[in-house]
Amino acid sequence: MNRRKALQQLGALALLAGSAGLALGQAEEEGGFRVLKSAVPTNSAGKIEVLEFFHYACPHCRDFEPLIEEWAKRLPKDVALAQVPMIWGKPLEELARLHYALSVMKRLDLHGKIFTDLQDRKLPLDKPEGVREWAEANRLNVTAFMDVYNSFGVNTQVQRARQLAGLYGIDSVPTIAVGGRFLTSPSMAGNSHEAALRIADSLIERIRKGK
Repeated sequence: MNRRKALQQLGALALLAGSAGLALGQAEEEGGFRVLKSAVPTNSAGKIEVLEFFHYACPHCRDFEPLIEEWAKRLPKDVALAQVPMIWGKPLEELARLHYALSVMKRLDLHGKIFTDLQDRKLPLDKPEGVREWAEANRLNVTAFMDVYNSFGVNTQVQRARQLAGLYGIDSVPTIAVGGRFLTSPSMAGNSHEAALRIADSLIERIRKGK
């Protein structure tokens, strides 16, 4: 899903268009993937960093999620996968905050449930009061969770997510970044989720061999 479609998808959430900050949106196109003209420094010492850019209001990301989850289980030990929420406007910022709060609380088992609760049940998870009610309904310690949700640490991670999207020039989701050098996505891979993951595997191997 590209930025324009994301804004349309989030119309019911009163999305205000925000800056995507696409600082390095230039990349050379190859078969099913892009080669970044300027490599992005990675943050996984000794491992190949793989990032999946997504957002919870994106139906394509929701469809991709079960495949990503299974793929992650098969990744070699020298690969570090992280999911990075895209931030286009205030509602997506709040959803990113929810994601990172769950990460800090070690409750990313609820990650997939957010897609359903937002897209099907139309819960207002882009608003703090909606998040509070959701946390209570999911039997989280609401006070502790909201403290983390509003914490400096989560603020820092949200800002880092925004920065990463700009550095990689991400203009649609879901998109996978490999080793700070390559991008692939279902749309680049012939609109195939499975093909995108196969390409990601080949890019990981390319990084491993220093190519």
